[in-house]
Amino acid sequence: MGVLVEGPESATLEHVVLDRDGVAVPVTHARPDGMPVAGIVLHPDIMGNRDLFDDMALRLATHGFAVACVEPFARVAAAERASAEPVARMGWIPALDDANQLGDLEAAANYLMVHDDVSSVGLLGFCMGGCYVFKSAHSEWFDRAVAFYGMVVLPEGWRGPAVAEPLATLADACPTLAIFGSAPSITTISQSLRCCHERRSASMS
Repeated sequence: MGVLVEGPESATLEHVVLDRDGVAVPVTHARPDGMPVAGIVLHPDIMGNRDLFDDMALRLATHGFAVACVEPFARVAAAERASAEPVARMGWIPALDDANQLGDLEAAANYLMVHDDVSSVGLLGFCMGGCYVFKSAHSEWFDRAVAFYGMVVLPEGWRGPAVAEPLATLADACPTLAIFGSAPSITTISQSLRCCHERRSASMS
């Protein structure tokens, strides 16, 4: 997101905590100093909230958006989150509960509506976050969704009892843009084409 130049508006950033049934969910909140045009809930990659996504949220805010970036591993102890490398974090994914993950994203959307007085909220995610964009795009809280190189099929080792396949609710998704790179990655070209085919078939049924 470093290629996104700063917009014309001044903006501010803060770190807040949402209470989700007794769980403290860290959220990076950014907004323009004027009235926002809309809200964006941002799901980071597997490394979670950090300076990179603070910068991303602030840049988006200079373009007029209120932004809430949600920590995906809020139910892991903060000290453990701070020291864990990517391989360790991958080991946490099978223990996730998609209902909690979606609930956290919806709570962030509600926060933007209440605190920033926006009536429309989009969803944006990268890699693991893109995967959860696909899973969450059916929620009535989101009007638009964009997934950057999100997995359309769960990688081996990510499956768990409460972790669904990314395309399971695609037929009910809001308008969703999926962006994939051409270099080899977890998400293959054939998987991407399957995503497009299923989305088109769902819209025609």
